[in-house]
Amino acid sequence: MVTAADFGLAFGVEIPFVQLLGFELVRMAGGESELRYEARPEHLNSFGVTHGGASMTLLDVAMATAARSVAPETGVVTVEMKTSFMQAARGPLVAKGRLLHRTATMAFTEATVFDAAGRPCTHATGTFKYVRRLPVGPGSVQELRRIATD
Repeated sequence: MVTAADFGLAFGVEIPFVQLLGFELVRMAGGESELRYEARPEHLNSFGVTHGGASMTLLDVAMATAARSVAPETGVVTVEMKTSFMQAARGPLVAKGRLLHRTATMAFTEATVFDAAGRPCTHATGTFKYVRRLPVGPGSVQELRRIATD
């Protein structure tokens, strides 16, 4: 199992937000992924269950990881994501992602978050774009280009 501290090494990049949430990468191979997560008190909503934003992030990372499992040398960016909340997410959670279809530049995925009893809590489908990862930072000839969000 890969802990949050080692997640960047397993995933191929450092993702501070994923490390902050404490996701654990269990599996990333053959178009599938599995992550584990237990929400800390600061990750809960006013009802005392995992906040929907944390669940959506878990789904997003599970789908991205499944997409990258067949092309680990490339990055992926989320193009769109549709999430359904079926029931409250309590306790230790497991997210399972699956690559449904891939083209040269796109990945079509799905993921489900299950509670400790194995009941589905949230489900998502997502489309990701494969992108070439350019070197950045000291010693790199590439500058990080900011993506406009306006």
